[in-house]
Parts: sequence; C-alpha cells; structure tokens
Amino acid sequence: MSKIQKAFENGKAFIGFVTGGDPSIEKSCELILDMAESGADLIEIGIPFSDPIAEGPVIQEANIRALSAGADTEAMFRIVETVRKQTDTPLVFLTYLNPVFKYGYERFFSRCESVGLDGIIIPDLPFEEKGELSGIAESHHVDVISLIAPTSADRIRKIAAEAKGFLYIVSSMGVTGMRSEIKTDLASIIETARSVSKIPVAVGFGINTPEQAHKLSKLADGVIVGSAIVKLIEQYGENAGGHLSAYVREMKDSIRAR
Repeated sequence: MSKIQKAFENGKAFIGFVTGGDPSIEKSCELILDMAESGADLIEIGIPFSDPIAEGPVIQEANIRALSAGADTEAMFRIVETVRKQTDTPLVFLTYLNPVFKYGYERFFSRCESVGLDGIIIPDLPFEEKGELSGIAESHHVDVISLIAPTSADRIRKIAAEAKGFLYIVSSMGVTGMRSEIKTDLASIIETARSVSKIPVAVGFGINTPEQAHKLSKLADGVIVGSAIVKLIEQYGENAGGHLSAYVREMKDSIRAR
C-alpha cells in the first residue's frame, strides 16, 4: 500500500490544493504546513503553467501570480523538499504534461523521489498514453493518479483497474471552479469504479462548502478542494494562514460528521 492510500485509512480524507508559489515560494511552504497541521490528509501542489487548460479563472490567475513571482519547476521541488522536512502528509504535484516532458521524465521523477513527493496528477495526459511515463514514475515510487470524467462511462472500469494512489473523480464537466450545485451521477461512477478496484476514490472540481463536502463524503472516500482555497489565498495573501487553517478544519469536520 502506498503512502497516498494510507491517507484514507482513518476515515474520509480531505484533500486540499494550492498553487505553488502563490503568493510567494516561502509563503507556499507555510500555507501547506498550515493545511497539514489543520487536518488535510493529502495536499496537491500545482506547478504553475502558462496554459492551464483544465483550470477556471481563480486558479488561472494564481498561476499568473506565481509565474510572475518566479515560481518555476525547480522552485516547486524546493517547496516539497522544505515541507517534507516538517510533515509526513502525502504531497502530490498537479501539473500538465509539458513541464514534465521538458524537464525529462527520468530526471523529473528522480527529483520527485529525492525530495519526498508521493504522487502526480496530469490532467492533459490521456489514459492511453500514460504508459510513456508511468513505469518511470513507479520506479521512483511516485503514483500517477488517474482521473475519471463524467464522460468516461465506457472506460471507468479500465481506468479504475489500473489506478494508483487514489482515483480522482471529476464531479462536473468543464474547468475547475466553485459551483453551487453538482448534478453528475457520481454514485454510479463510484460504484462502477469500486466494482473493479479497491483503490480509494476522491471527488474534486467545484466543491467549496461544508454542505457539499459532507454530502459527497457519503459517496466517496475523500473530497478535493482547490479553487475555494486558492480564492482565500488571493483574498488574504500573506495573511491567509489563519483563514486557511479555519477553512480546512471546517471542511474536515464536515466530511467526518455522520
């Protein structure tokens, strides 16, 4: 069992996302640690990219801020290295294929292993093409986390059967962002995935309120929140720590409540 899977052992998992380098490299380290100390079971760190096609405006703007502050791929590795010295909470990169390809697969995943990264999510990597890097990632003990979108009905079993770490269920069509209502038939998707795999299932895209998180935690093993966290960081900047910690605790409490 990987370290990522163990994050789901003690109840429903809360997974938080931050854009690395927003509002600064140093502050990112602090905010990630704040989230871990406040109860986040796993933390995704977005590698800033100039063309984040799966992201809504909140995270797009965070990417621009981070890139403007000089947050490149090397800086993301430094963030993980710094944070890893102070917490055992699983850490996962969310990035697009281009930065990984440009860095070089072997070099990239070797660096991931050396700094203590546990997994990677690559939204624009087609399932059929993940073989070009999954073996290299596995050799360096990095889980390549698969995504299942609402349009993947005919492919759910195939994707789930080969999933590593956890299975990321995309709750809604379109890009990331806070939503007032999630209408996708998640129960059916999750049931199908679980019919072929015992790997934990987490739902992301659009979740931002304790009520949404509580409802979805009844279906899934974990919930993923990104845009709402990034919005808090945008709003409070260098002073986001206390607000972020309170939000993480509230969301964690909501998914653990009966």
